[in-house]
Amino acid sequence: MNKQEKIIVGLSGGVDSSVATIMLLEQGYEVEALFMKNWDEDDKDGYCTAEQDLSDAQKVADKLGVKLHTKNFSADYWDDVFEDFLQEHKKGRTPNPDVLCNQKIKFKVFLDYALSLGADKIATGHYARITQKNNIYQLRTGLDDNKDQSYFLYLLGQYQLSKSLFPLGEISKTRVREIATEHGLITADKKDSTGICFIGERNFSEFLQTYLPNQPGNMVDEHGQIIKQHQGLAFYTIGQRKGLEIGGGFSDSPEPWFVADKRVDTNELLVVQGDHPLLYNNKLSTSKNHWIDKKPNLPLICQAKIRYRQASQDCKIIHKNNQIEVIFDQPQRAITPGQSIVFYQDDICLGGAIIEQRNNE
Repeated sequence: MNKQEKIIVGLSGGVDSSVATIMLLEQGYEVEALFMKNWDEDDKDGYCTAEQDLSDAQKVADKLGVKLHTKNFSADYWDDVFEDFLQEHKKGRTPNPDVLCNQKIKFKVFLDYALSLGADKIATGHYARITQKNNIYQLRTGLDDNKDQSYFLYLLGQYQLSKSLFPLGEISKTRVREIATEHGLITADKKDSTGICFIGERNFSEFLQTYLPNQPGNMVDEHGQIIKQHQGLAFYTIGQRKGLEIGGGFSDSPEPWFVADKRVDTNELLVVQGDHPLLYNNKLSTSKNHWIDKKPNLPLICQAKIRYRQASQDCKIIHKNNQIEVIFDQPQRAITPGQSIVFYQDDICLGGAIIEQRNNE
């Protein structure tokens, strides 16, 4: 490691990136920071925290003696992430914009901008690790299982990994807060951000309805009986429970209702009660497959996650009809088209894909 390397860390105003900055300084790097603004909006309702986050980032940078750059990437975010987000929802799918943000914004336009400022590499506060074996960069899970964020990084490739550092990969979230407290940082007790960055704490459906029109249709049960009207398939996701507004009187059973399917052709939302078999599938097909190293030989026995913080599930990846199919050892609940499936062998992230369809053997 060349201790004189110049690293520009993405300083978000949160505790993770703050401590990542401390660790880089302690490791002897020349460190600067960059606060990136990825969403432009008139924040009358207080959902967007960008102004407060920038203030916190500046205070952390001042405390640590680090130069803070600021850059607005909102136009890039709109074109490369948000437009895709809207188009996917229009198709009745459920995208993961944070995955695309990492590929298109943090590890592309931010990386390019940092290199133009003279950086050798960038760093972020992600809980993941980068190792090398036989001159191949490997993305590995963070040692804190509760915070591992490799799922969101599967679209990175060899170049991005060669130019990136994840200082927090070896430590726990608890230790991160301890370090921030020891250094007297304003972010030590700051609440973690949740949800999609441009939505914040606001109601998801209300946000979407400002961009997508209502397209009402029938909400039906497994027998085809109409329960009520839905507002549009775009505003629901597979496995959803909250927000269906199905109270008593629709069934003899007191069990909660869940979204089991979105029938785009008929604009019907299929809902079921309880832990219903229609919520489970053991097979899915994918598109936009991405491998961090070279494509592995198939069939491949490995593990996979169909959502963040899910325990890794044993599966087999095969070729079928010019597609990649994934067959799970155990049926998976609420497999959701548009979401990402990410593949692992032990703690090594192999890559991932977009879920297209789900079915059963």
